[in-house]
Amino acid sequence: MAQTTGTTEPADGIRFKRVLLKVSGEALMGQRDYGLDPEVVNRVANEVKAVIELGVQVSLVIGGGNIFRGVKGAASGMERASADYIGMLATVMNALSMQSALERMGVATRVQSAIPMSSVCEPYIRRRAIRHMEKGRVVIFAAGTGNPFFTTDTAAALRASEMGCDALLKGTQVDGVYTADPKKVKDAERYERLGYLEVLSKDLQVMDASAISLARESRIPILVFSIHTPGAFAEVMQGRGKFTIINEETE
Repeated sequence: MAQTTGTTEPADGIRFKRVLLKVSGEALMGQRDYGLDPEVVNRVANEVKAVIELGVQVSLVIGGGNIFRGVKGAASGMERASADYIGMLATVMNALSMQSALERMGVATRVQSAIPMSSVCEPYIRRRAIRHMEKGRVVIFAAGTGNPFFTTDTAAALRASEMGCDALLKGTQVDGVYTADPKKVKDAERYERLGYLEVLSKDLQVMDASAISLARESRIPILVFSIHTPGAFAEVMQGRGKFTIINEETE
């Protein structure tokens, strides 16, 4: 299948021209206990393709928790820095899997790793990544920030800031931010809008504090939605569907 590429203007009604989508590694497991579910990877890739076809420039950060979590590795006695580096390598595997799925659908994709590994992907170069997106390619940022002790949430906020993104999207298991886990608490209420400081003060754990603070400093709104709802990513780009927006305004 021919790959889609080339500069385009966003379709009418699109709120953002350039975005970064953060997806957890666990979101790609499906019903499995470990690893990747090809059906879920393909479904997420379809969501990304739909947004690319709207003329939006898209980049991704994918976690590695479906393969290895540095915090858990450290808790079991492994040195934290070593455990985090293993987790970063897990994100590269997820990024390559997503790249394969997207390219099978005809979407031109590049993986850039914060840990250089030229045999499998490009090194992270900010200007090159921006140029890829300007040409309509999806850029998947792998290996986190390249440093231990930082989560992929922080990496997502960092890359979104570096790329000059208009929004940072967090694709989760639920359709927004709730007062409690809606899967465990039936009467948990969903927020339509939150302020950055409100998220931190209420310890809502949408993303870690470093990511929230960096997004606030860069004035990048965070939109939280369900990555498992068909068409949700494209709907959020058009201001429709269910999601929670986090920015400076709380009214």
